[in-house]
Amino acid sequence: MPEEILINVTPQETRVAVVENGVLQEVYVERTRRRGLVGNIIRGRVSRVLPGMQAAFIDVGLERTGFLHISDMDATAEERETGLAGTPAQATAIEAVLREGQEILVQVIKDPIGTKGARLTTRLSIPSRYLVLLPDQPMLGISQRIEEEAERERLRGIILRSQTGIRGVAVGDDSNVVLHTAVPESEILRKGGFIVRTAAEGASEGDICQDIEFLHRLWELARERAKSTQPPGVVYEDLPLVMRTMRDVVHSEIEKVRIDSRETYQRVKEFAQEFIPEFVARIEHYHGERPILDLYSVEDEIQKSLNTKVQLKSGGHLVIDQTEAMTTIDVNTGAFVGHRNLEETIFKTNLEAAQAIARQLRLRNLGGIIIIDFIDMQDPEHARQVLRALEKHVERDHSKVTIGELTSLGLVQLTRKRTRESLEHILCQPCATCNGRGTVKTAETVCYEIFREILREVRQFDARKLQVVASQTVVDMLLDDESTSVAELEEFIRRPITFQVEPLYTQEQYDIVLL
Repeated sequence: MPEEILINVTPQETRVAVVENGVLQEVYVERTRRRGLVGNIIRGRVSRVLPGMQAAFIDVGLERTGFLHISDMDATAEERETGLAGTPAQATAIEAVLREGQEILVQVIKDPIGTKGARLTTRLSIPSRYLVLLPDQPMLGISQRIEEEAERERLRGIILRSQTGIRGVAVGDDSNVVLHTAVPESEILRKGGFIVRTAAEGASEGDICQDIEFLHRLWELARERAKSTQPPGVVYEDLPLVMRTMRDVVHSEIEKVRIDSRETYQRVKEFAQEFIPEFVARIEHYHGERPILDLYSVEDEIQKSLNTKVQLKSGGHLVIDQTEAMTTIDVNTGAFVGHRNLEETIFKTNLEAAQAIARQLRLRNLGGIIIIDFIDMQDPEHARQVLRALEKHVERDHSKVTIGELTSLGLVQLTRKRTRESLEHILCQPCATCNGRGTVKTAETVCYEIFREILREVRQFDARKLQVVASQTVVDMLLDDESTSVAELEEFIRRPITFQVEPLYTQEQYDIVLL
């Protein structure tokens, strides 16, 4: 399916929208003051060891200590030399490996979410366009999405040859050389293992070898920095959102990448020329009158994704409820009465719901345990078809999704890998008025909406100055934390902006008055 990526860049935040066939599928948001930590390698210090949980809390310089479980720890060099590296992680007691005050190199695999600190691992990894380097882990893995066995063998041969310089026995042309050597794979990969990413399918040997050299240089720089960094301190930081998008999200079916910031557009073109030159022609600088995320009604779709109710085209609807423990999705026929009989109506509603749920998982970035309550179906074949439809629609998801069986009650349990906060957790906060039973947009989110609305108004209407009418908390933030942004906006639109507090307004309410 044809896809586009729309990138909206402001000094305060970056938003990336993935659109398929004119429909929004995914949204990524990164704020300047709260960048995600996933992928960062940090030199931390053990603050507490918990033998009962076989885990430790690590000081990584955040408000809350990070959590490191024994199962997320890499084998030590001594364990590999003595042949104990294959022993299950739980066989080694955490107190035998870590002690309080010990310095340790860890990587963030999950951002802090809610009351939980960051999830950490000592199994370090550094990704690039085609590969993921696994320092000190002598293993070689290939993405399961590369299904053709000949291609898997070709990629495996390229990696092994690059690490040995041994050409082996050539079978076929040079692009399909298979390595035949008595040297064990673990010995060949002693400088570090690799995971071959899906993007490597069809890539030339030269491009992959260039990636390998780049990753080794990056790791050497990180190792040198680790020696001189006092804990807690960052020794390697993952790319910002725009560059991660080009590295991880871009693929052959993406027709265009549109960016509304000229400076970011130039940086992305330079990045693409070095790493994905075949994609440079598809990158465009967007300079239209309409805000870029108004295209394909992306802005409206983001607003809808914060609602608990999702309307289906047939008249049915979903009810999505996020809690700390899990997310539940309830499927209802609603106004859909069908044309033939009740069973057919239920079947069609469930089929449509399966497609809508797969999209909502990506759009809202829902993770962890998810329980779907489909409408009860009497026909076992209908139940199987609904489950197959759900499996088919989640295939395009970038996050790993595992689906269980459909129970007799119509419940399906699935898990989706969670590394970053959901869209609702980024844009909203618990509602103080209802004692945390719901959410309202943060004052920060409302401030940025006001900035975007001001730009829209100025483009459409001629006014000498503008007045923002909003709640006390929003006006306070505009005059305090966001005062620099307001000054820059005034300079950009060449009009003064004044503010007025309306005590009766909720935190989400505001008006822009043209004067």
